[in-house]
Amino acid sequence: MTLFSFLGAIEIGLIFALVALGVFISFRLLRFPDLTVDGSFPLGAAVCAVMITGGYSPFLATIGATLAGAVAGLITGWLNVKLKIMDLLASILMMIALYSINLRIMGGPNVPLINDPTLFNQLQPAGIEDYVFRPLLMCVIVVLAKLAMDWFFLTERGLAIRATGTNARMARAQGVNTGGMILLGMAVSNGLVGLAGALFAQTQGGADSSMGIGTIVIGLAAVIVGESILPSRKLILATLAVVIGAIVYRFFIALALNSDFIGLKAQDLNLVTALLVTIALVIPQLKRRFAKKH
Repeated sequence: MTLFSFLGAIEIGLIFALVALGVFISFRLLRFPDLTVDGSFPLGAAVCAVMITGGYSPFLATIGATLAGAVAGLITGWLNVKLKIMDLLASILMMIALYSINLRIMGGPNVPLINDPTLFNQLQPAGIEDYVFRPLLMCVIVVLAKLAMDWFFLTERGLAIRATGTNARMARAQGVNTGGMILLGMAVSNGLVGLAGALFAQTQGGADSSMGIGTIVIGLAAVIVGESILPSRKLILATLAVVIGAIVYRFFIALALNSDFIGLKAQDLNLVTALLVTIALVIPQLKRRFAKKH
């Protein structure tokens, strides 16, 4: 693997670390199976690309994409809390709706960003190559997002969200508005995913309506791999594990696809993903069996 491929894998891994943090909130903290991610990721990309091509600052476009993702998550939560639609079905309905919404926003299947300004070329200092600067900037963004998330979930509202996911009945008995906490948690979760979509569009040169396919699988894979590498019940370590999992997952994907002796091609991406997730799920079981024997 060349240095260019290695840094590229780190860059994409850091982008999907934001997706993994969002998935961690919905699946682990709220216990809400959320497939909205497959729609909110390209939603963030679409909003960001359309705003940038429309003359808006890349900073405002990125914020707009984050807010759009948050609104998508909020609607999914609303379908579940207010209309009493089952959580999984509510997220599927929103994911399907977002496909058409994204096409409407873009006015077509894709929006290119070729010579348009992005966060990366706006902030890139002279003398540093873009393939080096992009992973560095992404590292700063992910660290800030992780620290903000750690802080938020130690506040009163954050603890209320965690209590809702752990035991909603007990949380209600303690006076927690569990419905409101689900809405807030889903908004934060998909806001992070929308942010990831915006950054992905800016690094890949545009937004595409099909770019969200399999996003939820990547997010779950990152969470599972991270928890296998660094198992912990402490929130700070758990979010760190998720970030590490996303980077490791993407690194092994790039390694497998760039290794000629294995013979894998780009169309084998889903196969490699399935194998990695399977291994990550089996390893903890093997550890437990080994510990029982000894």
